[in-house]
This record gives sequence, structure tokens and C-alpha cells, in this order.
Amino acid sequence: MGTAKTGALVTGPRQGVGFLQRGSYTGVMITVTGSVETKLPAGQAFAYMREFENTSEWDPSTPVMDKLTPGPVAVGHRYHAESEFRGKRQSLEYEVIELTENHIKLRGENKTVTAFDSIDVSPAAGGSVVKYTAEFSIKGPAKIIQPLLKPAFMSLRDPALNGIRDTLNSRAGA
Repeated sequence: MGTAKTGALVTGPRQGVGFLQRGSYTGVMITVTGSVETKLPAGQAFAYMREFENTSEWDPSTPVMDKLTPGPVAVGHRYHAESEFRGKRQSLEYEVIELTENHIKLRGENKTVTAFDSIDVSPAAGGSVVKYTAEFSIKGPAKIIQPLLKPAFMSLRDPALNGIRDTLNSRAGA
């Protein structure tokens, strides 16, 4: 897979300019995923991305992300998020459930949705590739309309990925 230029969205075969993978509905969760190439080296990119309290700097649909657990990021650390979805602000409580030198996965939950957010960073020529995946499962009676909500969740992808790319590229130039 190639890229048009450093900092461009990563393209895949037969997809044209866009993201590596398209979102999909598996019958269980709505998955929104994509990758961007950045100018920031992988170690620095992951150091920034694993600090999940930085989310509000790159994700326009998450204006608030507060770290609830003090100290360096570790499995079990908790965050409080305020996200905007379909014109409404929703609170989610997140917990780090996986953490390695280039991967973090968090589980977020409120009364209507369970979310899993994963960030993977790998080295690339001239910087890094950041893969972001968000998976959503609707709870309760609204679960039957989950397939109809896929477009609304998919609309969150491009602004978040563009925000990741732009934020990390600006840190590379700092």
C-alpha cells in the first residue's frame, strides 16, 4: 500500500483516496476504522495517542476527555468522556483494558452503548502510521435499530482521522 504524500490518508487497493478499511456492521458491533500516515516518529506518536486525555485535541466529536486515574497510563486507568453524537452530548466512562508499546485499547460504556477504542501505531518511512478503530454496540431496546445507526457512526470517522493526522503532524513540526 502506498501513500500519495507524507501526511496523506493511507490508501488501500481499489479504494482510491481514503482509509485502509471501511466501517462494517458485523451483526454484533458497528466498526469504524481507518489509518493515517503522519510525520511524527512512531514512538512519539504513540506516546501522545496513549494519553487518552488528549482525545479532545484531535477528535471534534469528543470535546471533553478527563483522566480520572492519576499517574502514567496503565491497564485499569479510567477516563470520563463527553461525546457529541447526533446532536446530543453523551457521557461515557472509559477504562484501559490493553496496553503495549504500540497498542492501547479502552472500553467505554454508558446506559445506551458499549464502545471499544483501539489505537495502534507502527513505523513508516518518514514517520508513522496510526490505525484507529472504534467499535460500538447499542444496548437495550434500541439495539434493534443498530444497523440504521451505522451511517451516523461512520460520519465520526473522517473528522477524527483527519484530527489525528493534523495534530501529530503539527507536533512533528514543533
